[in-house]
Amino acid sequence: MRFRLATWNINSVRLRLDLVSRFVRAHRPDMLCLQEIKCIEGKFPARELGALGFPHIAVAGQKGYHGVATLSRLPFTLMERRDICGRGHARHLSVVLEGGGAKPLVLHNVYVPAGGDIPDPALNEKFRHKLEFLEALASWFGAMRGRTKIRMIMAGDLNVAPLPTDVWSHRQLLKVVSHTPAEVERLERVQASHGWVDVMRRHVPAEKKLFTWWSYRNRDWRASNRGRRLDHIWMTPALDGAARAMTVLDEARDWPRTSDHVPVIADFVIE
Repeated sequence: MRFRLATWNINSVRLRLDLVSRFVRAHRPDMLCLQEIKCIEGKFPARELGALGFPHIAVAGQKGYHGVATLSRLPFTLMERRDICGRGHARHLSVVLEGGGAKPLVLHNVYVPAGGDIPDPALNEKFRHKLEFLEALASWFGAMRGRTKIRMIMAGDLNVAPLPTDVWSHRQLLKVVSHTPAEVERLERVQASHGWVDVMRRHVPAEKKLFTWWSYRNRDWRASNRGRRLDHIWMTPALDGAARAMTVLDEARDWPRTSDHVPVIADFVIE
């Protein structure tokens, strides 16, 4: 079973439908996980996206905020729309891919809260929510049995840049939301909860800078290159070695009216 998986925080799917089309036509993903779609299910442009070659679409939407959608050329069964932390946010969607063999292959599409601007849970409810969300994610995956056997992929905007090389300046961003020790420690708990393998760092050494997000505030984002790696693709140990290639499509950051995130692409071969 071979497939190309892409994840992209699109920052409003209806506003950037033309960019999704441009990306799909050029790079032909078999599955596309979108985050921050910012619309309810009834307003999601399923007809237009289906015309791009995605007959299978699952959406967890929310009016004006958050929301995730999984598009696929491959058949899948909707597994769960999990309300992590119980706040009614549309931040998770999982599907089971058909044709993956005797053992199920589950794809999780996740959008972790950004966390606001103040990295203090006592002063900033959004930051507290983010930490609680990561803790809940770690507890959920940690409670699953069969750690060495379960085949899962998690893709999405995890809103944490864990490594010093995942940010443009480790020292200067230690007190900036997305790279604080509190967030990194909790994301590490999520990763350890099921032995998740960081697909991107399987292909790019940890000592090398790697970014997927550049602020709109940077007039010349490429020249300043003040980026962060907020978008991730992980796989469970049962799939280790299945990700044969990985690409961060940074050219998409130059597209007109684009998202501040860029797509991440991984090619899988499941034996």
